[in-house]
Amino acid sequence: MNTRSMGAFRARVHRGTRQIGGTCIELEADGQRILLDLGLPLDADGASDDLLPDVAGLQGEDPSLSAIVISHGHGDHWGLLPLCKPAIPLVMGAATARIMGAAAPFAPNFFAPNVSKYLTDRTPLQIGPFRLTPYLVDHSAYDAYALEIEAAGRRLFYSGDIRAHGRKAALFEQLVRKPPQQIDTMLMEGSSLGRLDEHDHFESEQEIEARLIENFSRPGFVMISASAQNIDRMVGIYRACKRTNRTLLLDVYAMEILRATGNPNLPNVGWPNLSVYVPEYQRRHIARNQRFDLLEPYKSTRIFREHIAEIADRVVMLFRPAMMRDLELGNLWNDARAIWSQWDGYLNEGPGAKLKADLLGRGIRLDVIHTSGHASIADLKRLANALNPRRLVPIHTFQGDRFSDYFANVTRRDDGEWWDV
Repeated sequence: MNTRSMGAFRARVHRGTRQIGGTCIELEADGQRILLDLGLPLDADGASDDLLPDVAGLQGEDPSLSAIVISHGHGDHWGLLPLCKPAIPLVMGAATARIMGAAAPFAPNFFAPNVSKYLTDRTPLQIGPFRLTPYLVDHSAYDAYALEIEAAGRRLFYSGDIRAHGRKAALFEQLVRKPPQQIDTMLMEGSSLGRLDEHDHFESEQEIEARLIENFSRPGFVMISASAQNIDRMVGIYRACKRTNRTLLLDVYAMEILRATGNPNLPNVGWPNLSVYVPEYQRRHIARNQRFDLLEPYKSTRIFREHIAEIADRVVMLFRPAMMRDLELGNLWNDARAIWSQWDGYLNEGPGAKLKADLLGRGIRLDVIHTSGHASIADLKRLANALNPRRLVPIHTFQGDRFSDYFANVTRRDDGEWWDV
């Protein structure tokens, strides 16, 4: 007989039942509340107060808001945090916090979080009436977690953002092999629905690395546009450089992100086939903010623009649109080619579209070599079957109405609707 109490543990999704990004989930039990994520919508121009969900205590006093728990370090899951009053306790992975802190000096929309408690893989954490158990998962963000939350005798599982084809795929397999039990409600992301057929799979990071090796094997200067916070991709690019005897040029921001992971197995100062280039916009930014300390760890491995042209045929440069003038001044356009190693949707408008047009104007095609940070439908089915929740609620998806085509026990919820876990 199931002796667990009914009711008393409620949830509502403020944003995410009908869109990808901007995720925010509010949980309530015994008069206390926590938030799971507080993300900036992907279509927002920037963080503003009008984007904050209707949650008591985000900007005014309300002691019933016990904590904000961040699943991982992508802005569509934490980007509204800077608008909140600083007294709200923050919970996230330790490496996530370090990476956010390392990014803060380089970008105006980042901030260094003051964390109260840290998430650790499969180590339970008590926050008021809520017992959280984090599960380290495979995602394109380092130190990402799915979360099991138990309160009032009920259990909710939040997948966060998850996949099974990255360099940490073993974490997904472990979760499927040893899943949490007796889940009443599962909030599961569905980013791949509408982008992938049911039986298709995204390329693995190892397959992306093989494609990079093939590209790098051809002569010419290579610039690659990728997120420095996609650590799996940074590893793949570096490994491809080693295999093709090229030098990877990373800027200070990328090096600081790698260092912030605290992982000694990731590329760092002193590693072969790795040098640091400080682009002009970054040099000015560091000088303007008097942060010369950021340059200090990389003096021994730094390369200057006038020397890059001498070895351009054996170089891969991590590239951003702000570095166009660096390539111009360094006379690096001859025999150059470009790779886009991010979501190709970014090329349809904004800076990505402008970069693509600027490169085409120089006769340089932008080749896409990328794979998703999200699970295929087939892998999501494996996850749902393993946890076997009493109810499965779609989140982080534009295709929630299609979940019933693939998964059992689907219950649709609306943004802002309270419901019992």
